[in-house]
This record gives sequence, C-alpha cells and structure tokens, in this order.
Amino acid sequence: MMGSNRDWDSQPPFIHTDYKSTVLRGPTKPLIPISQTLSELTGPVYGHEAVGELDADMTRNARVNGEPLGERIIVAGRVVDEDDRPIPNTLVEVWQCNSSGRYVHEADQHDAPLDPNFLGAGRCVTDENGRYEFRTIKPGAYPWRNHPNAWRPNHIHLSLFGASFVSRLVTQMYFPGDPLFEFDPIFNGVPQGARERMISSFDLSLTEPEFALGYNFDIVLRGPKATPMED
Repeated sequence: MMGSNRDWDSQPPFIHTDYKSTVLRGPTKPLIPISQTLSELTGPVYGHEAVGELDADMTRNARVNGEPLGERIIVAGRVVDEDDRPIPNTLVEVWQCNSSGRYVHEADQHDAPLDPNFLGAGRCVTDENGRYEFRTIKPGAYPWRNHPNAWRPNHIHLSLFGASFVSRLVTQMYFPGDPLFEFDPIFNGVPQGARERMISSFDLSLTEPEFALGYNFDIVLRGPKATPMED
C-alpha cells in the first residue's frame, strides 16, 4: 500500500503546530526508508479469518438489553488503487465514539454517557470488487482539549490492512456539511484540495427504508487522488 507512487503533497504533515500533540510526537529528522523483507511482505494479517457475521453490524454486535441510541447509518464504499482497480481481501476495521461523543475506552473521561448497547468497533473484509459495508450509529462531536473550546467534527476512524501486517493505513471519514470543519486542526492539517477526500457523501441508494441513512466513502490508496492517511 505504501508504494513509491504515493502523492505526499496530498498527505498531512508529520508536524502541524495547530494540532499540538504532533509537535511532541512528530519526527524532526528526515525519515530513512527501510526495505521490507519477504517475511514482512508475506506475513500474516491479523483477523482476516476471524471476521464474524455481526462484526460489520455495530447496531447489533454489542447489544446487551436493547438497541443502541442514536441515528442509525450505513457506511459503504470501495477500496481502490490509483487506477480505480478494486483491492479485494482488505481487512477494514473501524472505531468511533457513540452518539453522545464518548468512546468505550478508559482514557476517555468526557462527561457524556456510555451506551451499554454500543461498542463502537467493527470490521469486515472487502469483496472481489473492493467493496466494504458497515452498519453503525452516527458518532457525536466531542471536546478534545487541543485548544480552548476545541471540538472534533463527527467522524469515524478506518484502518486498512493489505497483504501483510506492515501494510496498515489509517484514515478518518467525516460527514458532509459539518460546521466544525473550519475549527478543526486535524481536518485542516490536510492540504487544501485533499481534505475533501475524507468527507463522505450522502447516498440514497445505500439508505435502507425505515432503518438507516446511507453514506458512501471510497478509499483510494495511492496516486494523485489518494485518500489522506495518518502517518
């Protein structure tokens, strides 16, 4: 996935001063490419064979005593290369906060309720057409203390594994028309003209009547139209 034809001009910088934690963890010296060995290129990918029937349905995979709270949505799209060729058998993992803006994680101490029927994590494997699909709850905005009155736009994290465990890429999917875009240094850390590739589009054909709205989000791995990734 990390081929030489990746368009680095469309990717976020390692250090973006408005995104304060990057100043502490971003590399300050030129990166040194390390050639991958055969064992790394052909090593096992975690979880391909263990994907269960409900793993991609986050409205059902953590039910305890009822339905998860919030707006149900369907997120689907294709994983493709720079020539729009599908990338099959890609493990796609997602994680997100719940509808009130809180993650199921001990480090998240946001004063918002947890949902006992929503885990906020799922996974699936792309089919022969590079297609993936998740059913979930639309995530809420949440404060993150990067600067005074800082709020993250509604978003879903996506992780993609290719043919080996070293070929992981991570990105974020946003929703159209979010008023927090102009205030978010993570979103604005991506070069202008490329950040729009992280915004999903409403898709009526994905919508399931009387159940959930649909959003399309295609992921391009390389080339001039590549989806911005977290490095």
